[in-house]
This record gives sequence, structure tokens and C-alpha cells, in this order.
Amino acid sequence: MEHSSFEKSGLTLLGLGDMGTALARAWLAAGHPLTVWNRTSSRAEPLAAEGAKVAGTVAGAVATNDLVVVCLLDDASVGEALADADLTGKDLVNLTTGTPAQARARAEWAAERGARFLDGGIMAVPPMIGAPGSGGYIFYSGSRALFDAHQSALAIPAGTMYAGEDPGFAALHDVALLSAMTGMFAGVSHAFALIRKEDIAPKGFAPLLVGWLTAMASYAYGIADHLESGDYTKDVVSNLAMMVEGNATLLRTAEEQGVSAELLTPFMALMERRLADGHADEGTTGVIDLLTR
Repeated sequence: MEHSSFEKSGLTLLGLGDMGTALARAWLAAGHPLTVWNRTSSRAEPLAAEGAKVAGTVAGAVATNDLVVVCLLDDASVGEALADADLTGKDLVNLTTGTPAQARARAEWAAERGARFLDGGIMAVPPMIGAPGSGGYIFYSGSRALFDAHQSALAIPAGTMYAGEDPGFAALHDVALLSAMTGMFAGVSHAFALIRKEDIAPKGFAPLLVGWLTAMASYAYGIADHLESGDYTKDVVSNLAMMVEGNATLLRTAEEQGVSAELLTPFMALMERRLADGHADEGTTGVIDLLTR
């Protein structure tokens, strides 16, 4: 496949862990001249055989290209690695996992050093990188000009989704989705624990669980409507009073099955607090107000 000269523009990648290596291979496969650096240089050897240029220092790697992508262990590693690099005029894309506050601080840090900055939140695992149709994508936030200038290159490893000029929004979207996933994992774990000691095949139960969770996922749209309208009772089918009463059955079943309810009780306690405050006709949206400090 022919690539335009823009698509073949060179870039530098700092960090060759599992994710960094997957990113590197995606860009190399697409024909991008790639300069790489890793603290443990042996990690770069396979990529050198695949066409990457290996830099001995971060400063040298950064000097090679205008677009510099960083995928390191944590935010502190980013500051440490780039401490002696000249970032003047560079486009810095940080794909290191961090918090919104860290991204905002890093954006200011980059601006002080003369660089445009874009933060990223990777919604994929390494096998999904560079794999068309995998569903993986990356949130980006910060400099819109930087994003527009390099979107073709950034879209090669995974899909791109621009989250806004606020540098912290990519990390915030990333962590919000991961937090929802963590809650789902908790529910899935509790469900399997309930059937664990029974003559119920986990592989037979799994499709039922996936189907049920998929059907219930649209509940998020209702919550979003509640939050934007301010009416937490709109289109509520099972109100808070009914759900709190039903929680007793969930807890009793867990006790009968010899299963700890510790994954469920924190959320149930919040539901009970909201109900006690006089919101029996709502759904669960009001719990969000209890969580927000």
C-alpha cells in the first residue's frame, strides 16, 4: 500500500514495555521512520532488526523528530527521562498512564519547555494495538493543533478520540471507563461466587451473564438523562424503595451460599442513605450526588 509523505513522517518513541513495543511495531508496519529509546537497551534490539533507529540517549532520540511519543511506567518516569532533552518546538504526546491532575501539570511543564502537549489514555491492551477491527482506541486531550497535525500517524496503532483542550480529559475519560469496568468485574466475581459450589457449569452460566449485563448496560443512558435534566425520577421503572427492599434477597442468598457480600454492600449502603433522605421514587442516580464531594 502506498503511503503519503505526511503519513510516513518520522517520529520518536520513548519506552518499549509491552505497550510501547506494540506501538512501535504498528508504526513500523505502516512505513513510518521510527526512532526508539528504552532505559534497558536490549528491549530495542528486536525493533532495530525490524527497521527502527535506536537512540542511545533520550536527548538524541528527541532531537531526531518533531513528534515525540512517550509511553513509560508513570508520570515521574516521564519527567526523569525528559529532564535533559531539548523540547523546544517539539510535539509531545504522552501515552503514559496517569491521573487528570498529572496530565494538566505535565502540559504546563511541557509548555514551559517550548513544546506542544497532548495527553493520551489507551483503551486497549497490547494485542489490540495495530490490529484492525480490535475495537481499541486512544483518548487524546490537550493541543488541538497538535492532534490535527499528527492524527494520521496517531490513528495507526488504534482509533483516535479527541476529548477536548483540557489536557486532563483523556486521563479522566480513561479512568472513568476503567472504574466502571472495575465495578462490573466486582459484580461478575460475585455472581460466579454464588454458583461456585453448585452443579452449574461456569461456561454455561457465562453466556447468560454476558447477555444480562449487555442488556443492562443501556441503563447508563438513563442516568445521563437524569443528570442533565435534574429529574432523577424520569422514566424510572424500579425505584429506589423497591431496589433497597430487593437488596435483602441478594444479601440473604449470599449468606445461604456461603459467599461474602463485601463487593455489594458499599453500593447498597449508599442506596439506603439516599432512600433515608426521602428519595424513594428515584432510581440510583442520586447515589452519584452522595459520592461527589
